[in-house]
Amino acid sequence: MSLAIFDLDNTLLRGDSDVAWGHFLAEKGVVNATIYTAEHDRFYAEYEAGKLDIYEFLAFQLRPLAEHDQDTLKKLRTEFMNTKIAPLITAPAQKLVEKHRRQGHTLLIVTATNSFITQPIAQAFGVPVLIATEPEIVDGRFTGRVNGVPSFREGKVRLLRRWLVNHDENLVDSWFYSDSHNDLPLLEIVDHPVAVNPDRELLRVAIQRDWPIVDLAD
Repeated sequence: MSLAIFDLDNTLLRGDSDVAWGHFLAEKGVVNATIYTAEHDRFYAEYEAGKLDIYEFLAFQLRPLAEHDQDTLKKLRTEFMNTKIAPLITAPAQKLVEKHRRQGHTLLIVTATNSFITQPIAQAFGVPVLIATEPEIVDGRFTGRVNGVPSFREGKVRLLRRWLVNHDENLVDSWFYSDSHNDLPLLEIVDHPVAVNPDRELLRVAIQRDWPIVDLAD
């Protein structure tokens, strides 16, 4: 069965869920707004430039999860979904997912953002398979560390290939939609790479290689 694989941030979503989560935590007073926002903006600039140290970023990003219990975090996440994520889900993105669903394709979201944030977003799109960066949990609490390989750049490929083996699937006639040049390692191994509202570098590559370029904004 063909796979339809989607990046999440700035692809299915009209924005970045991780950036939105950081701003949300700052608004709620969960983190120091000035310090957290400045650091988050620095990391995001490095991500866009293709220079992000993913482990340094995850140590920063996962710290708030380790500072609160699960009940508190889940209440925050519910409010976050309702107030920040719902407005980022566009009709064209939903229609794209539904098109592949009607064609009988196996749907996956493969994202660098951690699974605590992205699990309910995948559910909102009705996508059953989520491959994301996994935060470590010990004795029912997040530790602030990453569990296993981060789902970023080549890490996305490694995690996807592991999933393929475990589920007896392959990449024949597969699709992958992404906005970012950081996803070139995965875009290059599928049969149908698609650039979605691409950043400058991915736009350059997509034009050079004659990949489809689509716009999922409203």
